[in-house]
Amino acid sequence: MNQENRHPFFSKLGAQASRLLLAALFLTLFSCGGDKEEATKEAATPDSPMYTLVFLDKTQSVHVDKRYVNDKYRQALTDIIEQNMKNKGDKLEVYFIHENTSKARALSLTVRSERDNLEGANATDREGIETAFQLTLQKEKGIYLRQLLAKLNQQNTGASNLSTDIWASLPVIAKAGESGSEVKVYYFSDMVESVKGADRRDFHTNPPKSDAEAETDAKEDTKKLERYAIGSPQVTIVSPFEPTASSKENNPHVTHYWQTLFQELGGVSVEEL
Repeated sequence: MNQENRHPFFSKLGAQASRLLLAALFLTLFSCGGDKEEATKEAATPDSPMYTLVFLDKTQSVHVDKRYVNDKYRQALTDIIEQNMKNKGDKLEVYFIHENTSKARALSLTVRSERDNLEGANATDREGIETAFQLTLQKEKGIYLRQLLAKLNQQNTGASNLSTDIWASLPVIAKAGESGSEVKVYYFSDMVESVKGADRRDFHTNPPKSDAEAETDAKEDTKKLERYAIGSPQVTIVSPFEPTASSKENNPHVTHYWQTLFQELGGVSVEEL
């Protein structure tokens, strides 16, 4: 069909199709530009600082002077420093677990190393800026690790080592969550809660004897502890037990108690190392 004999319907359809095609092309270009702008904005926005809490058990049931325990704990603390202290503002606090856990802050560290502005820098300059930042950061990490290991090996010979108040770590976690940072929590402990009192748990004298009992105890205790809004921290238990430890020494029902408690308090899963 030649141009002169084309039916008006087809001429109208062609014009409409052209307009639709142009509109679709404009929207595609606009969308791509918006996505690119959004991606650039996300890349330019730094991650919020990491907030790490380390609870070191300083009661008589945990022996960091034993070779296996000391080696395991040293490696775990080294990994924590390396993985969680990466950018300016990343924070790490250490608390001792004993009868007065919530008041036993032993160390507070914050990354001060700062990466120079990369805006407008070419590839060579960027590499130099990143190298300088990493050198400063690694030096800072080395200082922090030495301080952390000193706290690990610090002995508690006072009467406070007779009680293990792990419940008292919950308000500390809740306060950390108020910062708006991602919170990671590490317990270097056998997790044997042991506090005297009618409304407290003493797993030294009366540990849970089954997973069902552990769940019942945890759900009952949740009612007393739910006032602490702990948020959704990442929780890890670094146990002092060797792989060959008996169930009498490393009671799996105690671990199940804590897994249930954290799940009930905030839907938090607990990893054990």
